[in-house]
Amino acid sequence: MSTVDLSNLLLAYLAFALMIISPGPNNMAVIATTVAYGRPAGTAVAFGISSGSFTWAVLTAAGLSAILAQTAGALMVIKIAGGLYLLWLAIKSLRAAVQGPGEINKAGPGHAENSRSHYLRGYILQMTNPKAALTWIAIISVGLNANANWPSLLLLIAGTSALAVIVHCSYAVLFSGQRVVAVFQGLHRWVHGFFAAFFGFAAFKLLTSRL
Repeated sequence: MSTVDLSNLLLAYLAFALMIISPGPNNMAVIATTVAYGRPAGTAVAFGISSGSFTWAVLTAAGLSAILAQTAGALMVIKIAGGLYLLWLAIKSLRAAVQGPGEINKAGPGHAENSRSHYLRGYILQMTNPKAALTWIAIISVGLNANANWPSLLLLIAGTSALAVIVHCSYAVLFSGQRVVAVFQGLHRWVHGFFAAFFGFAAFKLLTSRL
């Protein structure tokens, strides 16, 4: 009878944590949203990204992402969609860079609706990332052996999902402090300009890279 391989699971947790902690479009999206709209909005994006990660985990467990990884056309569609979405984020950050400080931190009408839109923003960003499918194939390969059972798979999905929430929400908390907000108020054009350049560069790299 197969048993849970804790050493493989811990190794997969570590690999996953290092992947999501490192700077990338997901973390930058959380930071940009947090400094512009506050912690609730940044947290909503973080939960959206984490939900997308959970979705990819379930799809990988079902074998769908392995099929996508072998289908160049499907990955190409995801890559183009992801690149265009990153480009949209770059344009949005560029527009924010030319606005005055008084334009930031405005929740606008319908806070619940804004929370949903921020959540969807994070979810779409994660689901249109073609590397997510390949990443999860690697995580599954590391965390599970040939004799792995359902408890091992459930522990892998539950553990990585918890890590995704903790890491991404930590970025929202870290960049919502009063000191960070105060600095942003004075340097918001430079900060949003950096986000615009980052998302633009990420879009260019994604759209021009080979699968």
